[in-house]
Amino acid sequence: MSYQPASYILTAGAASLGLFFMTRSIQSQGKRHPSEHVVSSPLKSLAALPAEELRKLPYPPDLFPGARDVDTPYGSIRVYEWGPERGRKVLLVHGISTPCMSLGIVAENLVQSGCRVMMFDLFGRGYSDNPSDVPHDTRLYTTQILLALASSPLAWSGTNAFSIVGYSLGGGISTSFTSAFPTLVASLVIIAPSGILREHHIAWQSKILFSTEGFLPESLIHWLVKRRMAEGPPTPDKKHDSSATDAVKAETGNAHANPLKKADAPLFPHLPTVTIGGAVQWQIQNHAGFLPAFISAIRHAPITAQHPYWRKIGERLTAQKVNSADAQAMNNGLWRSKVLMILGSTDPIIIKQETEEDAEACLGKGNVETVVIEAGHEVPMSKAKEVTKAILRFWGEDAEAVDLAPEPEVETGT
Repeated sequence: MSYQPASYILTAGAASLGLFFMTRSIQSQGKRHPSEHVVSSPLKSLAALPAEELRKLPYPPDLFPGARDVDTPYGSIRVYEWGPERGRKVLLVHGISTPCMSLGIVAENLVQSGCRVMMFDLFGRGYSDNPSDVPHDTRLYTTQILLALASSPLAWSGTNAFSIVGYSLGGGISTSFTSAFPTLVASLVIIAPSGILREHHIAWQSKILFSTEGFLPESLIHWLVKRRMAEGPPTPDKKHDSSATDAVKAETGNAHANPLKKADAPLFPHLPTVTIGGAVQWQIQNHAGFLPAFISAIRHAPITAQHPYWRKIGERLTAQKVNSADAQAMNNGLWRSKVLMILGSTDPIIIKQETEEDAEACLGKGNVETVVIEAGHEVPMSKAKEVTKAILRFWGEDAEAVDLAPEPEVETGT
């Protein structure tokens, strides 16, 4: 009888140990390697296409010089880098729906002015893979920037290492990045930037659709978003609230306008099949990671409520002006102690007056220089020359002395 308690203990212990190992076995079987969550871009599937067919794509893989595919734990990143090796280094970050080609004309113009430029496709866009298990938030995009920079054969690190130009979502990403790494960035230029968009402009349908993570099946959300992306542009209305898919139409030049006159306009005169609208539709049809990346970005990316990051930059700029003899304050500041913000006068997404007011409130009076160009949200494509000249003037360079690339036949937004 004295051995019974011991036998009970041994039996219970053995059962617990068995249950533990069985649970661990089940968990290990269900646990997936991070690489299994990576959704590949269409790049590999294009290998079988003849060169003639590749050239007809709306976004050919050799569209820009200096292409490289960077292997990372988050999947492959498509990066382009070209221009004089000793030139001013400029990183360009594109918007939510297009590949980096939306900043291609501006990039080429900057190269013509003597700059060394780098562009990359955000995760899930163009020829970059999508890490589907990771939220597309500031942390992911900051990491992606650092991975792209580290892949260069040239040094893109150190004090005032490079200037950064961000468009739309890329503007919000670039601002957040600059707030975290102030000594890296010599100059911050934001074009129709996200980040401080007033939330009351977000349509209630979008709030419901993109706030239902875990409630509606993701497959249904993907179907609804894909369908809305294929719809025509909204009717012009001053009271119109922006839906998430309006951002797609605005980036392609489709918001409140005739889509055929804008989204299908060739981006480069010598490449008639290369169009922004065509590239977005090509992603929808051919990049399995695009819709999940777009939806995740709407939920998590720096689109609204980024005011603390902007204020942080403003505080540093003010300190830079007050303590111009302080080396640390100068290193934490920016070129000319200002941010350059370029806006489209008729942009239906990033409203000119509101953005000017909110940017000045966050960055501080005198810490932001705003240039308004007669265009819509597609301003870096439809008015690439004016955008480039504004950037060069801000940097104190002779904008008129540069032979800039011709602009596409794209009407401005209305």
